[in-house]
Amino acid sequence: MKLAPRIALALVATLLAGTAAAQKLTPVRFALDWRFEGPAAPYVVAVDKGYYKAEGLEVTIDPGASSVEGINRVASGAYEMGFADINSLVKYRDDPRNLAVKAVMMVYDTPAFSIVTLKKAGITSPKGLEGKTLGAPAADGAWAQWPIFVQANKIDTSKVKIENVGFPVREPMLAQGRVDAITGFWFSSYMNLKAAGVAGDDIVVLHMRDFGVDLYGNAIVANPDFMKFNPKAVAGFVKATIRGFQDTMKDPEAAIDALLKRNPIANRAVELERLKLAMAKNVVTADVQKNGLGGIDAKRMDRAIEQIGLTFKYTAKPKSADIFTAQFLPPREQRLMK
Repeated sequence: MKLAPRIALALVATLLAGTAAAQKLTPVRFALDWRFEGPAAPYVVAVDKGYYKAEGLEVTIDPGASSVEGINRVASGAYEMGFADINSLVKYRDDPRNLAVKAVMMVYDTPAFSIVTLKKAGITSPKGLEGKTLGAPAADGAWAQWPIFVQANKIDTSKVKIENVGFPVREPMLAQGRVDAITGFWFSSYMNLKAAGVAGDDIVVLHMRDFGVDLYGNAIVANPDFMKFNPKAVAGFVKATIRGFQDTMKDPEAAIDALLKRNPIANRAVELERLKLAMAKNVVTADVQKNGLGGIDAKRMDRAIEQIGLTFKYTAKPKSADIFTAQFLPPREQRLMK
């Protein structure tokens, strides 16, 4: 039996429309906290292996300029998702006029905040900073935690000279002896110093978490409207990102190859080491090995919010539930880092 031309055309149109709908991907713009360096590798792995597309997403990734910037980029709607400092998010959410941006996946279970110095400065403990000059960029996430670090370690700040330095000159100034120590994300400062000719054995890192700063670090944050109207997309992004981290842990060399496609001028050996340092110290912690990547301990987050109060005067102090939601995380078994 032949179909009437109009019926046949209608069927063809319906089939084509159905195929197009099936192929349509939800666009997700993702903002990094920094350049395409080693720690960003898991996201590009998830892109290149099709993990985001498998979740119905078309993900684009852009570099950033700081671990704070991502919050504003996501809040503005310019980006649906971002990678940003959760402690800065706590301060942002203190203002009830701000949008309800939330973290949906913890990445740096141990924050990268640190004091970095050289052996010749003779600083082996926090108290050793007294009588020294500390270089700190005003917008640095580690510098923002200085008051917590000071109180936890009873440092006499009147004996520490603070010099506001720019990000590009921070490590060179330390290498040149123009400052005695700097604040920063430890793996970036460590690798930048090595690139400047400083021997790894001469670099001393005081990890703030090891000295009383009980904070979390950077997390994946999401725009509130995107969470509300596209919950499946948010959950898919988190699931695919976790797969990217799992693959990166298994094969960091291949992950760096994927990264270098986005940053061909980067030094492969440097970025591979930077990635391994971040994964070992900040991402795959004892808690993550036990509970899986992505979640938080609400009580620890509450303690962190209290500590942040040492750096910031609250007007409407948020609770951990205002800052982080686990609703988009896959089951623990899918989040284990093997």
